Amino acid sequence: MDSARPGGARPRRRLLVVAAGLVGGVVVAVGAFYLLADTWLSDSVKEEKDCCWEAGATPAWMSEQIGLRVPENAADRRAGYKVGERYDTGLLSFTLPTREAKAYLAPLTPKGARMIPNMEPEPTNYRPAAGFTHLGLPEPETLVEGMLTGGFCPDNVDSPDAEHLAHCVKVFSHQYAPGTTRIYLRSTIEPGLTPPR
Repeated sequence: MDSARPGGARPRRRLLVVAAGLVGGVVVAVGAFYLLADTWLSDSVKEEKDCCWEAGATPAWMSEQIGLRVPENAADRRAGYKVGERYDTGLLSFTLPTREAKAYLAPLTPKGARMIPNMEPEPTNYRPAAGFTHLGLPEPETLVEGMLTGGFCPDNVDSPDAEHLAHCVKVFSHQYAPGTTRIYLRSTIEPGLTPPR
């Protein structure tokens, strides 16, 4: 028996203490690595979301780039232009009386399709690569009440409002107050444009 030998229990106890210390050190090191990696990833994601927005993207300029006319009586017009690796992204948003918003969107809805409610909203902290939060607006993907989503491409709509449309557009229609609707438009844009300064 080890306990009968002088000092037999001590080396075993010392070995257990050393092993526990090593395991504890590994756990702390792994935890620190994950914490640093998580912080780095969070910072990288935030930097990517905040990065590459071009100044000077006015609603009129963005309307031209997307190739979609904005009604003259549209209010609270907002626009953003974000440079990407392969494609750039254009954002355009404005409000209209709900009846006029429906009339504006009807010819932009492909034949046989309809805008649908947002039945599976994203969480409130959702931040797409080119988000409307950059324009001081909530992300339309997070909204449910009064929200309709759809999209159209140059080859599947026949509207004078879209005669210069170059790329597909994701569209959101949000009746956020009785009789008032905000339209959100997100489109890819050919890279290399420079907004007016």
